[in-house]
Formats: sequence, structure tokens, C-alpha cells
Amino acid sequence: MVDEIGVWMTCPMTKYLQDELSKRFNLFKSWEIPSKVDFFNQHSRSIRALVGNGIHGADSSLIESLPRLEIISSHSSGLNQIDLVKCKEKGIFVTSTPDSLTDEVADLAVTLTLATLRRICEGDKFVRNGSWKQRDFKLTTKVSGKSVGIVGLGRIGSAIAKRLEGFGCQINYHSRSKKPNSEANHHIINREAIDALGPNGFLINIARGAHVDEPELVSALVEGRLGGAGLDVLEHEPEVPQQLIHLDNVVLSPHVGTCTHETRKAMADLVVANLVAYFSNQPLLTPVCF
Repeated sequence: MVDEIGVWMTCPMTKYLQDELSKRFNLFKSWEIPSKVDFFNQHSRSIRALVGNGIHGADSSLIESLPRLEIISSHSSGLNQIDLVKCKEKGIFVTSTPDSLTDEVADLAVTLTLATLRRICEGDKFVRNGSWKQRDFKLTTKVSGKSVGIVGLGRIGSAIAKRLEGFGCQINYHSRSKKPNSEANHHIINREAIDALGPNGFLINIARGAHVDEPELVSALVEGRLGGAGLDVLEHEPEVPQQLIHLDNVVLSPHVGTCTHETRKAMADLVVANLVAYFSNQPLLTPVCF
């Protein structure tokens, strides 16, 4: 199988995933190829599979550059970086890793909630810089018993709700049918939604940066129209608005919802298993329907 099937990897991922793919396929690492145009001219017809993630997926141009591409196995649950319309047009199968990361992302959502409302990061600095010797730390906001709104009650949203129910929180949710791309959810959290939260409300985002109108979020935080925010994702990451960096009521996390050893291994195993299943004429484990 190694000599026959080429797999294009769009960006560096875990060494474990790279090793597992290399054992079974002819792995081409995009970041090690200086001229992709020259490479595709010579080798594109040997590439039958692509492995991407939630940031570096497969746009129309890349798909067109790989005339024998048959399957995209995404190392993520998000598919907004894959041109699903083009995939459908060309009959390319797509798989993702939805269940492998549910618990980790839900855990981080609750962690950010606690850290933001209880000002954990600010308290850490308070202790480290010696301020505790001079005065007591400020009062914060409790999490238990709060009214929580969840946008999107899918696997992760449901897991978050289950965890917060343990805190005695009242769970409210907004859900909609799943779309093949994320355009319908772009800036779904706008000024109106942010103002509805108000100065005693908090926004936690562990989904996609583009779901939140970032300029409106920043202005609401700076002006005190929003109580605080816990953000694992940003609209133009890794770029961070300077205003957010200097706000004590904001907790920032570098898009690490799935970044645990256990979850990344499970995701990698599923990426490989989907490819092995496809090229063995077996049913895909986690196909994307579009």
C-alpha cells in the first residue's frame, strides 16, 4: 500500500500521526516541499488522499491541484476549511474526528468559565507579584447557579451542558440544523447578542473565532458593556487584538481545546483508520454527509 497511495498532509501535526501514516502510505509533507507547483506538476497524480485539520484544510485551488484525490481525512471536527461544495462536485469523500475530542473541548469550556468568572489568571499574578502581602484580592463572580446559554447543542454543547448542570446552572440553548459550511454562523454572536449579556454577563468561545464579531466584542469589553470573556479561539488567530491582552477580565487560550496527549492520539488513530478503511473497500468510520 505504501508505494501505491500518496497522502498529502497540509501542515505539521503530531509525530505519532505522521509515523502511523508513513507506515501505511507514501506521505508527502507539504511544509518540506519548497515548490508546490513543481511538485504537483510531477507527483500530483500519485496523491489519492489528503490529511488536513481545522486550520489548514483543502480549498478549491488545492483540490483542483490534485486530480486523483479521492478522500480527505480531517484531523478535526470542524470542516470550515474544506471546500465541501468542490468535494461533492468531484465525488471526494470526507471524514472528520467528531467524537474523539468532545470531552476535552467540553472540559476546556468549563475551565475557561471558571477561570474567567473567578479571575484565576489575575489571581495567579496577584500572588506571584507579591500583591497578596499588601491587600486582599477583589471579589469575583460565582459560577454555581448561573443561567448559561449554549449556542449549538451538538456533541460538544451537550457535553458542556451536562458538566454545568453539576454546578446547578440553568441551561438554555440555541441550536440549528448542521450546515455544510460555517457561513450561516459567521458573527452569530453580534452586538445585539453581546449587549443582551450585559455588564454582568460573560462570553466563552471554544468553537470558532469567526462565530463572534470580534470588534464588537473588544469594544464591549473595553467599554464595560460585557463582564468578561474566556476565549480559546479568535477570529484572526494567532493575531490577538492588543486591547484584549491588557484586560484583566479576559482569559486567553491558544486554541488548545483538543491539545491533550490522549485526545490527539485518538484523533490520529481515527484519521488513519478512515484512510485504511477507504482503501480496503470497507465502510468509513466517521463520514461527513453533505
